[in-house]
Amino acid sequence: MGEELLTIDHLHTAFKHGTEYYDAVDDVSLKIHKDEILAIVGESGCGKTTLAKSIIGLHDLKRTKISGHIGFENEELVGASPAKFDKLRGSEMGMIFQDPLAALNPLMRVEDQVREVLDYHTNYSAEKKHKIVLELLDQVGLENPERVARQFPHELSGGMRQRIIIAIAIACKPELIIADEPTTALDVTIQAQILDLLRTIQTQNHAGIILITHDLGVVADTADEVVVMYAGQVVERGSVSQIFNHPLHPYTRSLLKSIPQADHPGDRLYAIEGSVPPLTKMPHDGCRFAPRIPWVPESAHEKKPTMHEPEEGHYVLCTCYQSFKFENGEAV
Repeated sequence: MGEELLTIDHLHTAFKHGTEYYDAVDDVSLKIHKDEILAIVGESGCGKTTLAKSIIGLHDLKRTKISGHIGFENEELVGASPAKFDKLRGSEMGMIFQDPLAALNPLMRVEDQVREVLDYHTNYSAEKKHKIVLELLDQVGLENPERVARQFPHELSGGMRQRIIIAIAIACKPELIIADEPTTALDVTIQAQILDLLRTIQTQNHAGIILITHDLGVVADTADEVVVMYAGQVVERGSVSQIFNHPLHPYTRSLLKSIPQADHPGDRLYAIEGSVPPLTKMPHDGCRFAPRIPWVPESAHEKKPTMHEPEEGHYVLCTCYQSFKFENGEAV
């Protein structure tokens, strides 16, 4: 594992609703190192993308309050100016968005969109920028870069558009790359190619990558460390081996149990009861997952859940994990 790249301590990101602010990211702490892929997993509405946008400075601060600490290469990002983020985004931080068709400008050719990053962050000549664009398109696995560079987004397939987004994100060889659901809506073959590409980029550039996904199969194949989020909180974190071979929190175990098993094709899929509570009804005390596992006694939950470390480097929120188990495929 490389040197520490990003440190987040007790981060809160709250959105304004009416006259009140509600935490979508609630007291989150984590670290990422160079040469590491950290996966953040959880259902929709758990705060994954909100956390990513807090790191890279994409929230509307007129309706958002961010507090705590985000340290990137010894610089504090909480409260940083828009000019500071403009300098960091694209050069030292890159982001791969989940919907490339929405992220790309439909009226600009591919080369112009990739070159924009170079225009903003470098003083290279036009000839050198053109050469770099073609090299980037080749690096992300696009055949005939000269032709692709002249095309518009609508002329490309979904997988090709996603590769363009990746090319834009890595144009200036950033230290940190945030990949927000980078394989959503892609078929499994293209998914595998995109994930292999991310791993190759991470190795070549010694970058740290935050991979946001709800697909645990993607996590198992790609990540080094895993953070599990539920209702704005980190409920478990550890290495891929720890999370997949010895999951602890009832939420993590339920997510893993809900994955179809190839060696048990006739088994009924496990479904997690209920859903993530809306932001305005998020409980402030007690275990937030408790309503979805009502058979676990109230006494098993902490009134003020804290992080525990049952084994070195493996952390879990609340004590309810000690009272949760599966019998005959059902949670008890």
